Amino acid sequence: MNIIIINTGSSSIKFQMLAMPDQKVICSGLVDRIGLGSSNLVYETQNTKVQEVLDIDNHEAGLKKISELLIDPKIGVIKDTSEIAAVGHRVVHGERFSDPMKITEKVKEKIKDLFLLAPLHNPAHLQGINVAEEIFSDAEHIAVFDTAFFQTIPEVAHKYAIPNDIAEKYHIRQYGFHGTSHKFVSERAIEFLGVKESKIITIHLGNGCSITAVKDGKSIDHSMGFSPANGLIMGTRSGDIDHSVVFYLNDLGFSVKEISDLLQKKSGMLGLTGYSDLRDIERLAEEGNKDCLLALAMNAYRIRKFIGAYTAAMGGLDAIVFTAGVGENSAYLRNLVCKDMEFFGIEIDEEKNSLRSKEIRAIHRDNSNTKILVVPTNEELEIARQVYGLLN
Repeated sequence: MNIIIINTGSSSIKFQMLAMPDQKVICSGLVDRIGLGSSNLVYETQNTKVQEVLDIDNHEAGLKKISELLIDPKIGVIKDTSEIAAVGHRVVHGERFSDPMKITEKVKEKIKDLFLLAPLHNPAHLQGINVAEEIFSDAEHIAVFDTAFFQTIPEVAHKYAIPNDIAEKYHIRQYGFHGTSHKFVSERAIEFLGVKESKIITIHLGNGCSITAVKDGKSIDHSMGFSPANGLIMGTRSGDIDHSVVFYLNDLGFSVKEISDLLQKKSGMLGLTGYSDLRDIERLAEEGNKDCLLALAMNAYRIRKFIGAYTAAMGGLDAIVFTAGVGENSAYLRNLVCKDMEFFGIEIDEEKNSLRSKEIRAIHRDNSNTKILVVPTNEELEIARQVYGLLN
């Protein structure tokens, strides 16, 4: 069964086609800078890589270009779009959806209803769904929601201490994000450890960062909340901050939009160092840059606080998992997080930590009571698994 996974952003489309249940990647790629005059197109198969700069005005044109490449006589991987059995759509916000859903008009209405809760993502997702339904008209279209993995978080953890009528009327609660990644790596970790019962903390570190407590395969707490803005320090987002700061800045004359841009686009590692790419920050830290040294220490400190809190919430800890671009590649930050954590049974092996691999691997000392794993994430594969599971 050929399944294509589509992740539509406000100005981008990422895609990957897999043969299921073999989990074989047939092709992948992206179109970004849509509508900006010079869009970047990348298309890759086992034998071909195409990179072009094109003028792609909208998502419809982008998806049509992708479909043309898929059936191209020379570099295509199928003869006709009818060979696509299903299209899996990543949708950031699904509110109460706990499972993948076949896309119906009712599901699309729900995605639209959530525009206000995810204004940067859900409108683009719905647009991508509508266009893809026309192009891949013979396929089943399935929505997989980032928020679904966090539906198991108990009320004591997901509820905010605000008036009940306000919370219920305006759907204000913790939702959680990066759920597809946290689900995938926690399942891989449980399989790797070979255990039936487990207390695991998964740490997703990229430009966006989040951390989840996973007990016996189910999430019970998570660092992001009503939006993806809080929790850990991120590339450009501040993470947790006293909400009084918002009111204070507003009293000083900052508009609501200026404050939102400040906390979500100009803060985090960028605000602390002037850089959002961790590779630059680590390089400058090694050269002695004080701002970069402090920012990395703050980043690790915030993660360690969550590890302590989630260990208490689960009543113990079997393993911590590092994943995503920074989590998988930054030995520096992993070491900083795990340093002096022996009282939690966390003992990192610096030699193992320094090795690079695309496979799941253990980086703890042999006598470490808590296992430390690096698990490469694969959100497209996780979405394909959920789509295939729903259809079978």
